[in-house]
Amino acid sequence: MTGDTVFFSRFSPKDARTAGKEEERLQTNDFARVITLIRKEKGISQKQAALELGVSQALLSHYEKGVRECGLDFVLRVADYYDVSCDYLLGRSADRLGTTIKVDEIPEEEGGDKALRGSVLPTLNKKLIVNSLNVIFDILAECDNKTLVVEMSDYIMDVVYKAFRYIYSANAGNTAAMFKLNEEVFPELIAADMLIRETKIKACLGKAHVEGVTAAEKAKELKLSPEKISKNWPSLSGSLLNLIKTVENEQEAK
Repeated sequence: MTGDTVFFSRFSPKDARTAGKEEERLQTNDFARVITLIRKEKGISQKQAALELGVSQALLSHYEKGVRECGLDFVLRVADYYDVSCDYLLGRSADRLGTTIKVDEIPEEEGGDKALRGSVLPTLNKKLIVNSLNVIFDILAECDNKTLVVEMSDYIMDVVYKAFRYIYSANAGNTAAMFKLNEEVFPELIAADMLIRETKIKACLGKAHVEGVTAAEKAKELKLSPEKISKNWPSLSGSLLNLIKTVENEQEAK
């Protein structure tokens, strides 16, 4: 057989039941988070939403906190009420209409190579990351704070530098003369630099105090939400929202 090798795991009935319960728990958490997010995003009070959805405010509060699980009929009611898909409400899709993004439908970065190279996964992830960075830097431009732009840019450069060095060092025949930083200490040096830049970024955003760092006042005025991001970056928002979903799903699975 040619192509990518697929491995199948053999699960016992107990393993399957455990996995099923874990998936239900994650979907309940997603449902609680999403219905709260949408309601607040649309400026609807919990009392009004409960009334129009035909439940008590106390019960809706339990649903939004993830204390109680609702039935399928309520999920359908909420989907119709907020004009979104059930898959979005349950965290199965990052798109509000439940649309599944295909690799060839994700826009390439300007001037990028449109040819798919290698397997699908690296191509998909590259597009998600590049498109998400385009959104981030557009937002940074709105903040109008040079320090924030510099620190955020250098922070991202540190990540790229570290990733490339790990790949580069896999082959012992690759000359170490390409880099100034010693191979044994560069991970710690870069990690320390990233922590410093994180602190400065937080200071720019008013989340920490660093002497000499001026807070980006315009950043405090930025009103962002999935709806606004989708409206302002219609061709790129899907990448960012899917990247967020991918990262959080991986963390929850650990």
